[in-house]
Amino acid sequence: MKTRLSVLLAVLTIALGAVACTPKPNPAEPVASSFLEALESFDYGHMAELVDDSAKASDSLTTSVSGLQAEGVTARLNTVDQRENLATAHYTLDWQLPRERHVRYDASMTLTQQNDDWTVRWQPSILHPRLGANQHLELRPVPAEQASVVSSDGVALLSPGVAYRLLVDTSAVGDTANTAAAISNALAAAHEQDPAVPTRDAGDVEKQLKDAAGVYSVAMVPLTSREAVEGAVGGLKGVRLNEEAAMVADDASFAPDIMARIGEEVRADLEGDAGWKVAIVNENGNELEDVELHEAAPSPSITVSLSHKVQTAAEKALEPINGQKAMIVAIRPSSGEILAVAQTKAADEDGNIAMMGQYPPGSTFKILTSFAGVDKQGLSSESIVPCPGTMDIYGRTVTNYAGFGLGSVPLLTAFARSCNTTFADISTKLAPGELKAVGKQFGLGVDYDIAGLDSLTGSIPEGEEPLDRTEAGYGQGLDLASPFGMALVSATAAHGSTPLPYLIAGRDTTPSEKAPAPDPRAIEQLQGMMKAVTSPGGTASGMSAGGDIRGKTGEAEINGGSHSWFTGYRDDDIAFATLIVLGGGSEAAVAVTDAMLRNIDESAAPKPPQPAQ
Repeated sequence: MKTRLSVLLAVLTIALGAVACTPKPNPAEPVASSFLEALESFDYGHMAELVDDSAKASDSLTTSVSGLQAEGVTARLNTVDQRENLATAHYTLDWQLPRERHVRYDASMTLTQQNDDWTVRWQPSILHPRLGANQHLELRPVPAEQASVVSSDGVALLSPGVAYRLLVDTSAVGDTANTAAAISNALAAAHEQDPAVPTRDAGDVEKQLKDAAGVYSVAMVPLTSREAVEGAVGGLKGVRLNEEAAMVADDASFAPDIMARIGEEVRADLEGDAGWKVAIVNENGNELEDVELHEAAPSPSITVSLSHKVQTAAEKALEPINGQKAMIVAIRPSSGEILAVAQTKAADEDGNIAMMGQYPPGSTFKILTSFAGVDKQGLSSESIVPCPGTMDIYGRTVTNYAGFGLGSVPLLTAFARSCNTTFADISTKLAPGELKAVGKQFGLGVDYDIAGLDSLTGSIPEGEEPLDRTEAGYGQGLDLASPFGMALVSATAAHGSTPLPYLIAGRDTTPSEKAPAPDPRAIEQLQGMMKAVTSPGGTASGMSAGGDIRGKTGEAEINGGSHSWFTGYRDDDIAFATLIVLGGGSEAAVAVTDAMLRNIDESAAPKPPQPAQ
């Protein structure tokens, strides 16, 4: 019995000894979890305590977090594979980046056990499986390709390129007046060689420099004129040229002022929506590969109303009279597209006078007076009206050109021959305000807020006094109009209602008021009268351009001479107004308009085949 008890005690002792020698479980999971929690809170100090190479880990972690511009990260531990003293933790990282962007992917880390302690074996792949030594993650933009600006007939007008911004540091500038004068002269000289270089008035620049704080932007200078401008202003204190991405004119001579305005107006719309990416980057900042890519969305090209064909034709027609102040505005009656705004160099000196200049319209105004006669007085183109050489109206002697008289003739004939006496009589018999209201039905006297373009149509007096109505009837007295305003009048005559003029497609034009559309029956009568002007016996019968052209000539008398006018439309959906300031008789404006229309015809004509070489 004693022997059996001894044996049992021995067995029990051995068994207990064996249990005491079995190692306790020591999982790696708590250390892996602790590391990921430290990563979530960007606790680099705690993470350093858990890795085998704290210096490399800290550098890699801070560089990637900074490169990603990370606003936070979520780390979810999925599984831990453990064998003896080696473990692999699998997890998912979700980085929160600026503008609510996210990058989410799976990664893993290796842990090793020494004695009872688990340590994370530091490798860059802990942050991303494709990261190698001396590499980190960076958030980088993906620029959208800039769109182009295209004419209404499909010609590229502005394309992405480089320009130079002329800047003045007002805190470092020397003599403000001298600096402003030097800048103005430099820009003016460069403009002579390149019309795309903007000009600036010295007085305006001086005032702006005095009012500005810090760095003031004076102008954008095209790449081609950089050296000329820099050479002229490079020695001035506080003045420099900075290179910038910009929209560059494909043809510097094509409507330079308007194209500069368009470039500024649509710059933001051409940039598109930038994309973004997360890239693996080496210590030199060079991209090695993308781990996340969201492509940019380029903006579609922007179309402007200018027709390359019509604008070029108008500019070419004005070239022979560059020394005179002359301009042409063309509008598409069916749509309101502003097809051309062309001026001579002499006109450019006065600014944007094609769109805003205010001049007496002379006999072109008879378009409105004749319409008023039909609409308000029951006249028709066949109505017999007086056309004496002179007529006394309320003490005002009205005289026809060179004193010609026709007696009593149809209204159509009086319009075609431009009888001042006829239309003075019609206008005088109108009620006060009626002629002004008719003008607004044709767009004259209405202000238009046009994106990218300043404009002023004109004005017509109320005509409370009979004499005011007398002179207004044939475009003298207080009547004023811009070429843009008269082009709008002709566009209305062609279309039957005033089109809403615009320059940039998709940008709204806001009129200051809305007038009722003209009576279609009166419009039909007016169109017939405008046809008579270009027919044999009319004041513009000598035109040689093709197509059905209708219009009205005008010679506005002022002290020192007279302005030459011609406005009308052609059946290819083009309305126009041509003005030569102090150009004399209307035949000069007719000739320039005829040249423009012939230029359009020639550009559209098929070119003859070239002989084989």
